[in-house]
Parts: sequence; structure tokens; C-alpha cells
Amino acid sequence: MAEQIKTNRPYPIQVKLRDGRSATIRVMQPSDLDKIVEFAKDLPADDLLFLRTDITDRNVVKQWIDNIKHGHTITLLAEIDGKLAAYASVHLDQARWTRHVGEIRVITSPRYRGTGLGRRLVAEVFDLARSLGLKKITAQMTTEQTAARAAFEHLGFQVEAMLADWVEDRRGRARDLLIMTHDVAGFSDRIVA
Repeated sequence: MAEQIKTNRPYPIQVKLRDGRSATIRVMQPSDLDKIVEFAKDLPADDLLFLRTDITDRNVVKQWIDNIKHGHTITLLAEIDGKLAAYASVHLDQARWTRHVGEIRVITSPRYRGTGLGRRLVAEVFDLARSLGLKKITAQMTTEQTAARAAFEHLGFQVEAMLADWVEDRRGRARDLLIMTHDVAGFSDRIVA
């Protein structure tokens, strides 16, 4: 069994938001299970639809915590006034041939969107991903998630692929999926003519 990933940065940290409030960013712990479920239950249905797993389900969150314990995932939580406002994770690929790749996932409560919290959290988890020695970092979002795309582009991510009609919303309407990547090491096997 692998050990839980250790961070190089001393968490928790305090960050100032655009609206003047402060947020505490810290590493997720097993004791945060109920906070995650409570946070998820307050998210809009469309936000939940585009998450990879149903984090309103305690058993799913327990699996997430197991992934943290085994070193497959590291998650940062952002809290405002003691209440969970957002989280960001880096998920490590366990397949031998893609162990150098990690995926960032982030969600911010609608109440705190536009405050800079999501962007700051993405930057924090991106730094963590780089400190783990990952060579390629990915993020996925629908084309409508323009703020998320802007946050990743700010860090140097580029659109790698756009998959037409790849996801469906709750009404069965097809949406395009963007896959963005960051080539951390500046290495690519693409041939440049």
C-alpha cells in the first residue's frame, strides 16, 4: 500500500479573495467526509452532472478518501468561515504507461464564483501536481465552462482535444467536452516540421 502523498507546501494557508473575504486552503483529511457530502448536496444539479463520481453518496466519498490514503489522489479544500467553499484534486494515473500524467479536477460553490477562489485553488493544486514530478497534467470541462477554461489557460494549459457531443446534461442535451493539457517538462513527442 502506497503512503498518502505529502505536500511540500505548509498547509493550511490563508488567501485573500477579490471580495475582501479570506479563505483557508488545506489538505483534505478522512475526517472531512461529512463536509464533502454536505458541500455536494448544496451544488446545483448541473454541477453534479459533470462530476466523474456522485459525491453526494457517502460510499463514493469513502472511496475518494481511500484514494487519498493510498497516494492516488491529493485534494485541497478551501473553507470560508469554517464552511467548505471549493475543492481541487490531482488524480494520479495508476497505469504503468501513464504514471507521468495527472488530472486536475475542481469545483467551486456558486456562492464563491467570481471571487478568484477557483483560480487560486487551481494554481495551488497545479503546483502540487508539478511537485509530484508529473510530466503532463490534464483537465476536462464542457465548452460552456468558460471561467474554468480561463483559469487553466492562465496557467499555460492548452486545448488538446474537443470531443463533440461527448457528455449529456440532465435534459439529454449533448455537450462538447474540452480536454486541456499542460506539458510540464516542455517535452512532447510530436514531430515539428
